[in-house]
Amino acid sequence: MRRLRLGSYLAAVVFAVPFLLPFYLLVRNALMTKRELGSLEWRWWPEEITFQGFADAFSNPAVPLANSLWNSTVIAVVSAPVSTLLASMAGYALARIPVRASRPVFYFIIATMMVPGAATFIPTFVVVGSMGGVNTMWGLIAPGLFSAFAVLLFRSFYLRFPRELEDAGRVDGLGYLGLYWRLALPNSAALFASLGILSFIEHWNAFLWPLVIGQDPEFWTVQVALSTNLNQQAVNLPALFAGALVAILPLVALFLVAQRFIVRGVMLSGIKG
Repeated sequence: MRRLRLGSYLAAVVFAVPFLLPFYLLVRNALMTKRELGSLEWRWWPEEITFQGFADAFSNPAVPLANSLWNSTVIAVVSAPVSTLLASMAGYALARIPVRASRPVFYFIIATMMVPGAATFIPTFVVVGSMGGVNTMWGLIAPGLFSAFAVLLFRSFYLRFPRELEDAGRVDGLGYLGLYWRLALPNSAALFASLGILSFIEHWNAFLWPLVIGQDPEFWTVQVALSTNLNQQAVNLPALFAGALVAILPLVALFLVAQRFIVRGVMLSGIKG
């Protein structure tokens, strides 16, 4: 058993190395000087660790990295719980409220998943732009609040929700809203957390929509700000890698803290007893 356990640990380490290599290169390059980074000689670690790249990344007046980090934080923090809550409510309504339109609406939601995003991008921009959403926070946030995939997952979960619990709630005088808020939603916490985390990562990494809507540097997100460095005539590579490292740190920390919720949301139903 000890040999088997040791072998499994060694195999995990071997398979983890290719995934950790990009993070190692990112940290190494962010701590290097321009001379070392531009040298043809390979170095496993910088001879002289410097944080000048971080200082340059935040002091560049053409790329407001600090404000971009704040914009990305606001967008992800608002979009993740709101979009997950809306998907949860829609999924419960489709699974539990007996109305004639539930099945056609369900098929319509499935149909929207078959339409490529490139086909709806321009119409969405025209609608949001005509409503004055360009260079506004609500224009950056609103189109990403609706996820058909999350609705389908919640609907599938609530279809397996025990009706006995709902019957007990109706005896206590709860309506559909009370049943959802006091019974269904708490028991779907694992799925809610996992989809919320994935939604946070998706909105944090969003690039194309913020690039088109946030045309003013004041409304740039961190991904748009980092891409701006590549458009300059002289690229400060240490500053670029330092900015990328700062941009992924929140996602790494979130994943390390909440990875068990992602696994539980996929593997468990969230109902005990």
